[in-house]
Amino acid sequence: VQLQASGGGLVQAGGSLRLSCTASGSIFSFNVMGWYRQAPGKQRELVASVTRGGVTDYADSVKGRFTISRDNIKNTAYLQLSGLKPEDTAVYYCRVGIVNLQTSNYWGQGTQVTVSS
Repeated sequence: VQLQASGGGLVQAGGSLRLSCTASGSIFSFNVMGWYRQAPGKQRELVASVTRGGVTDYADSVKGRFTISRDNIKNTAYLQLSGLKPEDTAVYYCRVGIVNLQTSNYWGQGTQVTVSS
């Protein structure tokens, strides 16, 4: 499967963006979908994940501000970013896993999110 991420951009602090990750094939077989981010000079970190059953998990730094969802009909995962802060600036990547994310090699290309103060 190939993953196409989109929706990044430049936004002022406090603003919102919605990222999309569309798969070339069905995502129903993938138990979990997630979004990671990597800021300059920092390690890539898991931001949010959602299972096929709709169970979500978030990094503490984004709880209450970001919302992850998936549409199995459209083969797409979304990440709604709200209340953006300059420290949210990073390249955001989507990843899907048949069982889990940690052992998956399915990555999308990154989409840049830049938050100005």
